[in-house]
Amino acid sequence: MLEKTLVLLKPCTFERGLIGEIINRFEKKGLRIAGMKMLQLDDEILAEHYAHLVGKPFFGILKESMMRTPVVAMCLEGVDAISVVRTMTGSTNGRNADPGTIRGDYCMSNQQNIVHASDSPESAQAELNRFFRPEEIFDLGSLNMPRLYALDEV
Repeated sequence: MLEKTLVLLKPCTFERGLIGEIINRFEKKGLRIAGMKMLQLDDEILAEHYAHLVGKPFFGILKESMMRTPVVAMCLEGVDAISVVRTMTGSTNGRNADPGTIRGDYCMSNQQNIVHASDSPESAQAELNRFFRPEEIFDLGSLNMPRLYALDEV
């Protein structure tokens, strides 16, 4: 099933000059960018996005790290995009992530872990609504579909 999902390239990705390299990996896989922008996160959006972590002792450090630089927000699209992106990103803690995954190849941290990726269709929709206005996500139609999938897959 064709899905859309949110990916955030975190400040550590920006600081390390890895933005292009990470985007390239998603594109090489065949995921399409249906929306992309750079934005500076603030207290309000971080409290909403990480509502499940607000009471944790490390939330202040997390919030500070997510506000250090802008982030790149992307809407990626593809068949089973949510699970494909999650597989590509690897375990949250970079020390435990398999080699070949984004986190396995580019980080050693649990928090400075390169990307955020939606974990379910429900969170993907909520997160896309949080970071994008409807007119910022584009309907790409059948663009490149015959080169990415067999006709019976889409």
